[in-house]
Amino acid sequence: MPLNSMTGFGRSDGSLGTYAWVWEIRTVNGRGLDMRLRLPPGTEALEPKIREAIGRRFNRGSINATLTTRQDGSGVSLKLNEGVLNDLLQAVEVLRARVGGPAPSAESLLAYRGLIDTVEQIEDEAAAARRLAAMVASLETALDGVEASRRAEGQRLAEVIMEQLVLVEHGVGQVAASPARSVTAVSARLKEQVDKLLAASGNALDPARLHQEAALLVTRMDVEEELKRLTAHLAAARDLLAAAEPVGRKFDFLTQEFNREANTLCSKANDPQITRAGLELKAVIDQMREQVQNIE
Repeated sequence: MPLNSMTGFGRSDGSLGTYAWVWEIRTVNGRGLDMRLRLPPGTEALEPKIREAIGRRFNRGSINATLTTRQDGSGVSLKLNEGVLNDLLQAVEVLRARVGGPAPSAESLLAYRGLIDTVEQIEDEAAAARRLAAMVASLETALDGVEASRRAEGQRLAEVIMEQLVLVEHGVGQVAASPARSVTAVSARLKEQVDKLLAASGNALDPARLHQEAALLVTRMDVEEELKRLTAHLAAARDLLAAAEPVGRKFDFLTQEFNREANTLCSKANDPQITRAGLELKAVIDQMREQVQNIE
């Protein structure tokens, strides 16, 4: 299964009889699966089917699904209001009998509000069921588009993350091979610090205690464990990129572990070269975590 992003868009339209509709579905990052539906009146029965269709395809993301509908004029007829017409004609005759004048034209009577009613044709249950089924089928087409766009974006993310993992691996290698980690370099730095300490104390320090503190200092300077864990995290990240199931949550946690080890490495570094490499590692890891936030 390729890596999927949580960002995507899909659109589809359809029609049946006098009805036409358009689906638009947008998805963005989300901690879980959050669905927000905007449906016009008369389509409320679709909501369970929409949620089922979305839940069947996606595991994470904030998903907005909007359905817009329209009905053409063929579903509407005009009806003459006989009661209003009779009342209107009687009133006209009374008025003419009092003040005279010609008989009113049909056009002038039509201007009277309420004389003509618009009547919408009532859709029977079978026709409504067919229309709703057609809308659900059209929804699936829109969801196909969302899946395709999330998959394409996921492929781009995978390529970017792979490049970032290479940079992290290079940084780990730089630290591991740094001359500052050699026994000679560590001994020289340690001797320099001990000499300063002895000079400040007038050689009054206990040799046994000095040896103990020196051993602790060497331990605090050693970043071997951090390098091993970062190497293990690199292998785990590549496994996640090749996994057959959604890995967004796992990858997010893993980038936190990457960051933790890089922080520890920087805090233990006792050499400008290692500190600089550690800071570069942190920068790449932060960028990688931003990308991982988009993975389903």
